[in-house]
Amino acid sequence: MQLRASEVASAIGGRLIGDDVLIDGVHFDSRADIQRCLFVAIRADRNGHDFVPDAFSRGASCALVSEDVDDVAGSLIVVDDTMQAFSDLATHVRSQQLSDVAVVGVTGSVGKTSTKNLIAGALSSTAVWASPKSFNNEQGVPFTLVNTPSGARTVVVEMGMRGFGEITHLCDVASPTIGVVTRVGQAHTARLGGIEGVAKAKAELVASLPTSGTAVLNADDERVLAMSAIAPGAVVTYGQHGDVSPTEVHFDAFGRARFRFDSPWGSAQVALQVAGEHMMSNALAAIAVGGVLKVSLEEIVDGVEAVEPEDHRMVVHELASGSLLIDDCYNANPTSVVAALRTLADLDVSRRIAVLGEMAEVDDPVAAHRSVADTASRLGIEVIPIMTDLYGEEGSDVLPAFVMEMLSTGDTAVLVKGSRVAGLERVVEEILHR
Repeated sequence: MQLRASEVASAIGGRLIGDDVLIDGVHFDSRADIQRCLFVAIRADRNGHDFVPDAFSRGASCALVSEDVDDVAGSLIVVDDTMQAFSDLATHVRSQQLSDVAVVGVTGSVGKTSTKNLIAGALSSTAVWASPKSFNNEQGVPFTLVNTPSGARTVVVEMGMRGFGEITHLCDVASPTIGVVTRVGQAHTARLGGIEGVAKAKAELVASLPTSGTAVLNADDERVLAMSAIAPGAVVTYGQHGDVSPTEVHFDAFGRARFRFDSPWGSAQVALQVAGEHMMSNALAAIAVGGVLKVSLEEIVDGVEAVEPEDHRMVVHELASGSLLIDDCYNANPTSVVAALRTLADLDVSRRIAVLGEMAEVDDPVAAHRSVADTASRLGIEVIPIMTDLYGEEGSDVLPAFVMEMLSTGDTAVLVKGSRVAGLERVVEEILHR
C-alpha cells in the first residue's frame, strides 16, 4: 500500500523533515527488505533509533522517529511516541484505504496462528491478506494492516493478549467485521486471575464487533459459546454441536483428519495436511468464515486442503526408521499440550513419548504441570521432562539417549512441546539430524 510521507505525517500528527517521498510499506526491522518503506524506530529491548542509518542504507525512504538521529540520508517524520503513532497510522489506513475491506480478527488461548492460516486458505481464491507469522500484538496488528496490498478484499488479523483491554485496543485499530474465538484455555492465567479472566479478555473481540458483523464461535467450548450472549450481530458456531459440524471423521497414520462437514451453505469432504483433532476444529472455523464471506464450498475446501503446518506447530516428521516425530515446540499451555497428547495417543504405534518443557505463565504451575502428567499417564504416554521438575520427575538438560534408541528401532512416536522459554527447537534438531 503506497502513501505519501505528508499523508502519514498528517494522519499521526507528526512533523515531516525532508522530501515528501513515496512510502511503499512499513517495517520496524532494519534487517528486512525495506526498499521504499517507512522504518518505524521502536524502543524495545534495543532502541530502533540506533538503526535508522542502517535502514536508510538498505533503501528505506523515510523513518518515523521520536528523538534526534544524526547523519540520516532520508526523510524523517518526528512524533512524541513512535509506537502510538504506528497504531494511529494503522487506524487511519483501516478507516481510509481499507474502509470497504472485511477484517477477520482471530483470538483464543490456542490455535490462533493455525486458524488464521486455515482461514487464509479458505479465502485463497479471493484477494486475501493475512498476518505474517504470529504478528498478533500492538506491533503486529498495525504491521499487518499498513502493509495490506492494494486490491485486497479481506484481511485476516491474529490478535493476542497478555492482559485486559489489549484486544479491545487492537479492535479499535483493526475494526474487525468478523471475530473468531477458538478456545479459552490455561494461557496467561497467572496474569488474568484464572481461566474466567482469560475468557473475559478474549470476549473483548466479540464485544467489539459491529451490529453488522459476525462472531464465529467454538460450540465445543462452553466459555466461548457463552460469548454469543454479548455478540452485537450475527453468530455462527462450529464444532461437534455447531452450525458447521464434522461427520465421518477418520485420521490417517500421521494424525491428519479426513472428514465431511455439514454447514448452512452445504456439505463437503475435506482432507487436511495438518495433524490433530484440534486442527480439524480450526479448519471448521475457517470453513465458517468462508461461508460467511460467501466463498463457494469448492473454493473453501480446495484452499483449506492446501494449508501446510507452520514451523514447530504440529509438524509430523517420518524418520528413516519409520518412527514419527511431532514437532509442536513453538509454545505450550495446558490446553494445547493436552490436545497434542491426544493426537500422539491416537497414532498407531507401540511406544509414545512426550518430551515436554515448562509451560510458562500458568496459574498454579505445580498443579498445571502435574495435571498434564496425569493426562499423559492415562493415555499411556511416557513423559520426559526437559529443564523442569514440574511434571513430577527430575528433568534432564539433554534428550536421554534411550529416546533416540527407541526412535531408531521404529514403531515409536515422540512429541516435543514446551513454551518459548524452553527452547525445545534444539531437541527437534537433535532428533532430525542425529
